[in-house]
Amino acid sequence: MSYLAVFLILLLPISYAASTLVEKKFNECLMTQLDGNSESIEKIIFTTSSSLYTLVLESLEQNPRWLNSSWKPLLILTPFHESEIQAAIRCSKELGLQLRVRSGGHDYEGLSYLCRVPFVMVDLINIRSIEVSLADETAWVQAGASLGELYYEISKESKVHGFPAGTCPSVGIGGHISGGGVGTMLRKHGLAADHVVDAYLIDADGKIHDRKSMGEDVFWAIRGGSATSFGVILAWKIRLVRVPPLVTVFNVERTLEEGANNLIHRWQYTAPELHEDLFIRVVAENSGDKSKTFKATFNSLFLGGIDKLIPLMNESFPELGLQAKDCTEMNWIQSVMFIAGFNKDDPLELLLNRTTTFKSSFKAKSDFVKEPIPKTGLEGAWKMVVEEDTLAMLIMEPYGGRMNEISESEIPFPHRKGNLYNIQYLVKWEVNSMEESKRHLHWAKMIYRYMTPYVSKSPRAAYFNYRDLDLGKNKHHNTSYSKASVWGKKYFKGNFRRLAQIKTKFDPQNFFRNEQSIPHLNFYYSPKFLLSFIKPNLILQ
Repeated sequence: MSYLAVFLILLLPISYAASTLVEKKFNECLMTQLDGNSESIEKIIFTTSSSLYTLVLESLEQNPRWLNSSWKPLLILTPFHESEIQAAIRCSKELGLQLRVRSGGHDYEGLSYLCRVPFVMVDLINIRSIEVSLADETAWVQAGASLGELYYEISKESKVHGFPAGTCPSVGIGGHISGGGVGTMLRKHGLAADHVVDAYLIDADGKIHDRKSMGEDVFWAIRGGSATSFGVILAWKIRLVRVPPLVTVFNVERTLEEGANNLIHRWQYTAPELHEDLFIRVVAENSGDKSKTFKATFNSLFLGGIDKLIPLMNESFPELGLQAKDCTEMNWIQSVMFIAGFNKDDPLELLLNRTTTFKSSFKAKSDFVKEPIPKTGLEGAWKMVVEEDTLAMLIMEPYGGRMNEISESEIPFPHRKGNLYNIQYLVKWEVNSMEESKRHLHWAKMIYRYMTPYVSKSPRAAYFNYRDLDLGKNKHHNTSYSKASVWGKKYFKGNFRRLAQIKTKFDPQNFFRNEQSIPHLNFYYSPKFLLSFIKPNLILQ
């Protein structure tokens, strides 16, 4: 059989009868791997014929845009124990199936639960324990835990400890740290991935590694370089950070008529140079309807009290006109609630909600800005935001501070000194039809194209956790390093080559792969490798 024929077979849709046979073979393999514990298997495996399959698949679905896809998993596994994940890896390899992992379901392009070839989804919803140790100011966090769960557990143990990670409580910690982990304390403490001190990772042979056994190269790669390209993350050991007993937050809204454009223009010069305790981001958005209105919200966290914040703002950013009445003092965990959109006195248990409050189909793209955008450039962007008839926004988050002090090569996330801020372009819509989706996806591409002259170049950089398949994707199992570099260097810049070297050595059969997984540096088409992909077809003959 020719290599081309092998790949063509892989692209054929799998029939119902064939899929049933694969499900049976997978079950038998799991039984063997788990010493015949069928009761355990029945609790953790959901086939397409299971009455609970759709419920489980959609339970952590954060983007309804993917609900109508036909590229759904043959089986969903919800393991309670690491041995069940090891078995799933080994059985997937034996049957030639792909494996995708879901920790929170927020993957922007749905790669954790969509695949064009037969695959198994491992859903880590039950792998989510958190152990906080104030003695050494660390915590072990299993990959299926959410950011909200982590923040909640830290707050139960201490009022003066926190963790510098993202603003959305329902995001899974496994994927978040894997891509870097940007949050409101990055100017003070850097990224979530900068604070990982150990990890448990299962490799393509089903072996469990800690930092020592995986080696420093792999440990470097998984902290911001796409851990799913190297294995399945079981848990991260993170270093907590100290936070003051009192912090201050504010939301200051301005319309274009109130000078929002001038303020945002000035913010570009000011926000990256502010004291590292002060983080002010801009959320520039329309009203989500056809009224063509616009507002910019200056959303802030200050690691200190109002008495220190007001003089600092008067000196550094007087144009905003911040007053004490605009500010609210609270403890750190309340500020987490505030940034996430809750009220100060809402119960902290809301952080434990695993799903977003309002689910809408969405598309996002990202950029990094190295030089302030002129007022005319900003005005053009706001015009495009206002013209969109559904919710569209630009979220602009400042860098500087601690981010300037960490080397681009310290971990795979390279976007450090020289970046003023990051932009996330986000559009959401309610009607999940192909026509509606196409129209709003077009808007995202249009504003991204418009911003080309004003953002980073060579490469035009992007943030991996705001995954964007428009940048390019691996079209085959064997996408070359040079072809993958089209998207890879945007995310990882000069670190991409090192990631590919590590991938080649640690996962030589390229078992852990997806549309934007790290490629091998120099791919070799060995017969053994190719045969590993035709097993499902041999089984079905």
